[in-house]
Amino acid sequence: MFLAFTKIRLAGMSASKKPSTREIERKFLLKRFPPGLKKFPHGTIVQGYLAVGRGGLQVRLRKKGSIRSLTFKQGTKGTREEREIRLSLEQFNALWPATTGRRLTKVRYDVPWKKHIIEIDVYRGRHRGLVVAEVEFGDQRSCAAFQPPDWIGRDVTGKPKYSNVALALDRHTVE
Repeated sequence: MFLAFTKIRLAGMSASKKPSTREIERKFLLKRFPPGLKKFPHGTIVQGYLAVGRGGLQVRLRKKGSIRSLTFKQGTKGTREEREIRLSLEQFNALWPATTGRRLTKVRYDVPWKKHIIEIDVYRGRHRGLVVAEVEFGDQRSCAAFQPPDWIGRDVTGKPKYSNVALALDRHTVE
């Protein structure tokens, strides 16, 4: 498929307070939903991938509510470099067609747990039935010390078949 080049002015590239950060996270399967899940803040996320390469390189487009962004990630396992910029509707719409065949949809719930927010992703479409929980950390020490609630199951951090990019590419089936 040929996509015509569209010139896009990336206004506000410094829109994020931190132009580059390290993402430290763990990912889990759920044993069951936490009590009162629907009362927690939640919203639909659609995302697609523009590029995927070696060393965990990913360039992702995401729309969450009215927020549209382009994210560059590199690295593997639980720690990665991440850079994100906000996009206008015009910019997002110009790039979105290039993600055809590399997309996913999920509903994300933000559940407070002690000092953390546990993001529960309930997948839609071809991955309906898959539910994962992610927790981000400020440092490796708090990551290692994290004790999940009893409704969280097996740790699947770093398991490729549970990564969003693998799900979007449909490289793997999940249990």
